Amino acid sequence: MGPQRELTVSEPVIAVVDDDRAVCNSLKFSLELEGYSVRVYGSGPEFLAAGGFSDCKCFIIDQRMPGMTGMELIAELRERKVSTPAILIISQPNKVLSARAADARVPIIEKPLLNNALVEKIREVCPGAR
Repeated sequence: MGPQRELTVSEPVIAVVDDDRAVCNSLKFSLELEGYSVRVYGSGPEFLAAGGFSDCKCFIIDQRMPGMTGMELIAELRERKVSTPAILIISQPNKVLSARAADARVPIIEKPLLNNALVEKIREVCPGAR
């Protein structure tokens, strides 16, 4: 009899892009409690440089980041033919941003992230993710 192999079940991967390390750590902790595998990135360029988008089920992206906004990052991903669902997080979105996000079919969850709004939105935009 050969060596036993451990059967592994791959958890859905969520990518979190936010320049606030505390927000990244908090989201990582809470989403891992929900059964997701979470990767965190401190900026849009860092995320783009890392690649590996195909194994992600959802992107959680902060709108207000230095150098590249969340909507700019999403536009760049779509330009690269990455169609993975994205959720934009922001405190107090204005009407222009809300309209742009709606046109791009990107839901917005407002900060502070209360209750299960983010997890519920992840389940809504990524039905097979949990």
